[in-house]
Parts: sequence; C-alpha cells; structure tokens
Amino acid sequence: MKSRALWLSLAFGLVAFAVDRLHKYIQVDLMHWPEGHFVPVLPIIDVGLVFNPGVSYGLLSFLPAWGMALVITAALCALVVWWLRSHSLLVRSGLAICIGGALSNALDRLLFPGVADFFWLHVGAFSFFIFNLADTAITLGVCLLLLDLLGIGRRRAANPA
Repeated sequence: MKSRALWLSLAFGLVAFAVDRLHKYIQVDLMHWPEGHFVPVLPIIDVGLVFNPGVSYGLLSFLPAWGMALVITAALCALVVWWLRSHSLLVRSGLAICIGGALSNALDRLLFPGVADFFWLHVGAFSFFIFNLADTAITLGVCLLLLDLLGIGRRRAANPA
C-alpha cells in the first residue's frame, strides 16, 4: 500500500505540473497573449495574462530574486520531506498535487518576469484574485490535506465499550 500511495500520488503531482505547463505553453507561447489583455468569459471571470512577481496575492514581491528562490526552495523541500514520510494516500496525493503546482509556478520565475496568471475572478470592479491552473492544483491539494485533518479517509478505531 505504501508503494502504491507513493506512485499514485506522484502521478497526480505530475499531472498537475503537466496540465499547468501545457496551458501556459498554449496561451503564452502559441497564442502570444498580450500581457494585461483580458476577455470576459462569464460575468465573474475573465481570461487574460499578467505576470505576478510575488507569491500568492503578490506577497513577498519586495524580495530580491535570490530571496524568493530561497523561500520557494525551503517550502518545496519541506513539502517533499512531508510527502516522503507520509503513509496516507490522501495526504501524499494532496502534497504531490501542491508540489506539482508549486514547481510549475517556480519554473515560471525562470521563464517569465513572474508567475503567469490567467483567470481573473471579480464581481464588477471588485477584484478577488487572478490565478492559474497551478494555483488551482495547490488549492485542491490543500483541500485534500484538510480532508485528512478532518479524519476523512482514515479507518475509524473500534469503539472500546
């Protein structure tokens, strides 16, 4: 079971990475989508392109490139150690999906002026955030970790009555 959880979760992480890279390749490299140009898709979501120099919501954008690289490397190393030490398929899957998304966003920092974000969630002029498929994968991975925290997917202990 431990080996199966390792390989299955690894596959989930690779899919998260590959889907995000494919989308970025299509929209940035093939379509040459201009930065700052957004097209409405639904009343609350537009598709476009911006480059985010920080992490989530532009946090830490003040850091120099080496500082950002240090933060990203430390976070990814911690996630990988956690992933390797876990025995739960749910936890390993959540972590692998987070790692796949985070690696794709980290690669953006080498290829682009920042992380390529495409989907703008808003209500009228009120902007919630702009995100990409890697961010969606990270969010999904965190949701799986929260499910584990809530005890979902674990065997219930016998009731000692």
